This record gives sequence, structure tokens and C-alpha cells, in this order.
Amino acid sequence: MLNLLLVEDDIDLAAAVIEYFELEGIQCDHVANGVAGLHLIERNLYDAIVLDLNLPKMNGLEVCEKMREQGIDTPVLMLTARDTLDDKLTGFSKGADDYLIKPFAMEELIVRIQVLAKRRSGQVARLSVADLELDVQQKKAYRCKQPLKLSPTAVNILEVLIRESPQVVSREKLMQSVWGDNQPDSNSLKVHIFNLRKQIDQPDMVKLVHTITGQGFALRNE
Repeated sequence: MLNLLLVEDDIDLAAAVIEYFELEGIQCDHVANGVAGLHLIERNLYDAIVLDLNLPKMNGLEVCEKMREQGIDTPVLMLTARDTLDDKLTGFSKGADDYLIKPFAMEELIVRIQVLAKRRSGQVARLSVADLELDVQQKKAYRCKQPLKLSPTAVNILEVLIRESPQVVSREKLMQSVWGDNQPDSNSLKVHIFNLRKQIDQPDMVKLVHTITGQGFALRNE
């Protein structure tokens, strides 16, 4: 069952959306202003967020921007009555993943949400696990606020691991995600993981990079 958050100040519209979600077997929390929405986003794990653009207390763009700054990568579908290209580009620049123009068909809302919920957002600006941080836009990593010396390939590997954390990522998925169809020999991944671990898990630090025998690798605080 999908678990969604709807942030919408039009109570009649919100009630209709929630009722339709229930018919589709979708669980949905609802709040009517941006501040309350951000509060729930920071404290709960949702499969996707349906976020109105024009909200009281804090508008949808601000909510989206703040959650991305915190490293929250939950996919966001923005609801808006604005249909111009500039409005959409502004929304995407703040971290929205998709747009739906009001009025809309409930069937289209469901389809778009189901697509978004299958993936985490690529819009997030900063990712973190424990005291390890990755600035996705700048392609720079930090442990305990200290910069790490990583190659571009190592940064790409770290991004895959940190987005999937704490789940295990198979060697095959890492290879495909980083190199695509032009994959080097398997020893290349081994060397990059070795160097990544050497930078991240320095002496006297909690170990974050784990090799899971027969499965792959995981980035987790344990």
C-alpha cells in the first residue's frame, strides 16, 4: 500500500482526492498549509508527496526547496493552476519531480503518483548517512564536516550507495549505475570500493561501508 502526503489548502479538493485514494487502496495524510506539511515530511517516510503550489504560511516552492536542502529525496508532484513554462521550470529548480495542472482527472493523478512512488527523487541537493554527507550538485563528499578526496567515479558509486542506504546494492547494480553498458572489468569496482572505504572509514571512525558477502555493498551506520 502506498503511503502519501497531500498538502492542499482547498479542503473540498483535498477531501475528493483522499476519498479517491482510499478507493484505490492508498493511505494518505493531509495538511492544509506549508509549515505543517514540512513538519510531517521531516518526521515521516512517504512514498510520494502531492504538494500544492499556493499554500498559506509557506508556499509549495519553499517547502520543496527546504526538504531538498535537508536531503529528503521523497518524490514530489506539484499541483498548480499555473500552466506557463517559466512556472514549471521554477518548480523543477526548487526540487519538484512532476507537475499536474488544475483541474485534473483523478485517474491521471493516480498514474503519475504510481510512477513517482517507484523511485526516489533525483532532485535532492544533499544526501547524508550518519556524519557522512554528499553534495550532489557539487559532487563533493564530507565526513565529520571534513572534505573527502574522491575521484568522480568514487563519487558516483557513493551516490548510488547513499541513495539506497541502508539497503544492500548488488555489484551488478553498482556497475550498471556507474558505467552503464561500457563496464570495465570487475576488479575496477573492487579498487574503487577499497579507495572509497579508505577515505570514509578512517581509523577511530564508525564503519559505514560494509561488504555483504554474496550480495554486494551497503552504506549504513551500525
